[in-house]
Amino acid sequence: MERNPAQIRVGPAGWSYDDWDGIVYPRPKPRGFHAAEYLAQFFSAIEINTSFYHPPAAKMTREWARRVEHNRDFQFTVKLWQRFTHDRDAGRQEEKTFKEGIAPLAAAGKLGAVLMQFPWSFKNSRENREYLGGLVMQFMEYPLVLEVRHDSWNQPEIFRMLADLGVGFCNIDQPVIGRSIAPSDRSTGPIGYVRLHGRNYENWFTSGEHPEERYNYLYKMEELEPWAERIKNIAEHSEATFVITNNHFEGKAIANALQLVNRLTGRAVRVPEAMFERYPQLEGIADRANLPVPAAHSGSLFDS
Repeated sequence: MERNPAQIRVGPAGWSYDDWDGIVYPRPKPRGFHAAEYLAQFFSAIEINTSFYHPPAAKMTREWARRVEHNRDFQFTVKLWQRFTHDRDAGRQEEKTFKEGIAPLAAAGKLGAVLMQFPWSFKNSRENREYLGGLVMQFMEYPLVLEVRHDSWNQPEIFRMLADLGVGFCNIDQPVIGRSIAPSDRSTGPIGYVRLHGRNYENWFTSGEHPEERYNYLYKMEELEPWAERIKNIAEHSEATFVITNNHFEGKAIANALQLVNRLTGRAVRVPEAMFERYPQLEGIADRANLPVPAAHSGSLFDS
């Protein structure tokens, strides 16, 4: 099945990181600066990860949708609130609150997927499969994607179940320790999904003073090459594919996302001006003749 490459959307997980100032974002920031609006000049997707910790307010998501409307191809993906995936104690009121919060994104055509990310401890058992099935029914009005991290889910019957439910499978790159799930190129629903977490083996399972250190990993191009091929395979069997870089420490996610866009399109890419000092390797893929422009720009990174 052939797909338009414009349906591959690449971008980072989140945008609110203090350590991006002066590396990804200009310092000082100009008046009226908004990080999502700025990033939408370079990428066609951002994964909202604050929604994992608490439901976003509708007023806020309406503003986010407005800020990125200059890029007509741009879409957010939203991580489901941890009350549903980690605590698993949410009720109807929590469901209502979460749905009300993301409603403006859906209404604006800016909601690409809802990601149900479960922890490594969520293993393939009858009880957990039943819980997952119920969760899918609760949120079936959205394009859904499942991320699991334990290898017990890597079974043909699980992929058939997801395909029957129309739920996408999140292919992840993470430190493969013990029974952690390995890289793959599965497509089980309309939405293809890839998340690159980095390979910081030393700090992956730490939860100390600086948990952000687990995402302190810059992929080399030779490590991204196999993922570029997997992404193409996924896109061939998906209506839309999201590629999210989560190795956010000091803007590494931005550097690697730009390299992936370049590799997937074969074209030079717009690069935030502040990035060149920290990541000089981006000079080789930068489109210096097509500098970022304000809100008048629209279109996909994959447009001609």
